[in-house]
Amino acid sequence: MDKPKSTDEYISSFPAATQIILQEVRKTIKSAAPEVNESISYGMPAYKLNGKALVNFAGYKNHIGFYATPTGHAEFTEELAKYKQGKGSVQFPINEPMPLDLITKIVKFRVSEVLKK
Repeated sequence: MDKPKSTDEYISSFPAATQIILQEVRKTIKSAAPEVNESISYGMPAYKLNGKALVNFAGYKNHIGFYATPTGHAEFTEELAKYKQGKGSVQFPINEPMPLDLITKIVKFRVSEVLKK
């Protein structure tokens, strides 16, 4: 598949059940930060505020990857502890409810960081 040109195109490339989850994550991000700019970066949905990276997410076979830069993850170490993580990434299994409240908190934290700079 060619690299997606939009978030809609990106999401539509997944199985129907995964599309629903990806749309929930997208809606949660945009709800927590209505002023964000949505684009595709590194082949996945990306959100920027005032030209600065906020968060990204990506779909995989068994999980949704969420990327809030190391600071977004460091601030929520306890809440993220039960999920598989890498530097600046966390994997939310698709066979469990998405932690949309936690995603909201992380996005709002990142917004406050970006607006301070």
